[in-house]
Amino acid sequence: MSNTPHELAQEFPDKVDAMSQLKQSDAHFAKLADEYHEVNRAVHRAETNVEPLEELTEVELRKKRGALKDEIWSILAKA
Repeated sequence: MSNTPHELAQEFPDKVDAMSQLKQSDAHFAKLADEYHEVNRAVHRAETNVEPLEELTEVELRKKRGALKDEIWSILAKA
């Protein structure tokens, strides 16, 4: 398990401009990106024991982060 945060700009470095534009023009995308950021932050804080969580809760957050990333990618792939 990596304690490195999975920021969207690092996950999709070739889509940074598209993400910036979509955040401004697509409210749904902006909401997904914000939610991803919050979930990603919670996972990172749990992994580094800044805000420890029960293992099941942490696993569920990782799954949610993955699902959000998949949905974000599906939008970026069409952009």
